[in-house]
Amino acid sequence: MPTLTTHRSDYAELSELVIAAGLLERRPGYYAARIGVIGGLFAAGWWAFAALGDSWAQIAVAAWLAVVFAQVALVAHDIAHRQVFRSRSRSALAGRLAGNLGIGMSYGWWTDKHTRHHANPNHEELDPDVAPEILVWSAEQARASRGLARFVGRWQAPLFFPLLTLEGFNLHVSSVRALCRPGLTKRWLEAALLFVHFAGYLSALLMVLSPAKALVFLVVHQGLFGVYLGCTFAPNHKGMPTLTGDDRPDFLRRQVLTSRNVRGGRVIDIVLGGLNYQIEHHLFPSMPTPNLRRAQPIVRAYCRRRGIGYEETGLFASYAIALRHLHWVGAPLRATRQA
Repeated sequence: MPTLTTHRSDYAELSELVIAAGLLERRPGYYAARIGVIGGLFAAGWWAFAALGDSWAQIAVAAWLAVVFAQVALVAHDIAHRQVFRSRSRSALAGRLAGNLGIGMSYGWWTDKHTRHHANPNHEELDPDVAPEILVWSAEQARASRGLARFVGRWQAPLFFPLLTLEGFNLHVSSVRALCRPGLTKRWLEAALLFVHFAGYLSALLMVLSPAKALVFLVVHQGLFGVYLGCTFAPNHKGMPTLTGDDRPDFLRRQVLTSRNVRGGRVIDIVLGGLNYQIEHHLFPSMPTPNLRRAQPIVRAYCRRRGIGYEETGLFASYAIALRHLHWVGAPLRATRQA
């Protein structure tokens, strides 16, 4: 990171421009339509599952539901940021229904984790999304790594997409583990909803499918669900500058310089759930998803006037940048092994 000067009035000035454009206003019609469509696709997937019965054609249903589960997760993300409801209690209830009951992900655990990420994106000590648990995100983390992270880190670039097949399972395991940790609010409600999800999901598979087909359905569904989620979040910060220690630029620069936008049209907006406007989302987390596209030219022009780097690239180019970064930071581990 270059030496940064704090300009604490810049974000306030940008906020005034965004507020004046009406971009923080709620969009209830949009979310009613989006939630209705995704809910319909969710129901259609399980109807097809029941109608097909014990058939290998269920693999297609597993792929369909993987996409739908990821779209439910993206809606839960918007709910957590109170883009849908102003009320915290309504947001929490809707988030638990979508997260815990709908896809088997603890809303309380994920919200806490994601809030810490938003506060300090790409900060190696403060952002849980760049913790060196399996992958390492900087050369310093690589040198200090131990155990699995040290082993995987050598070849983490080619292993990145294969490892994403485990992300869906990881979300479920992390959600269950969070039930045993202090600080989780509404613990028993979260536990009850997760239990209903897992019991209903596994019961449906075993009642309709043979054991072999049930196992294949589970692996395909959860594997593709993890890949989709990983491909949604990977372009946003991977390969962007990381912060350590007392590196604390002002809020505007902290969010913009560590984030990357993904270019594309309406299809990319739908596929990535609006997270392709990652810079605008990090600056204004409660901004409804459809307003991010309109906010982008305002934010981009403002950053240019202030001389703040504004990163934007294509979807596949963003994956290439992330993979090159993973390969580069793993170099100390490969060098150690060769020595």
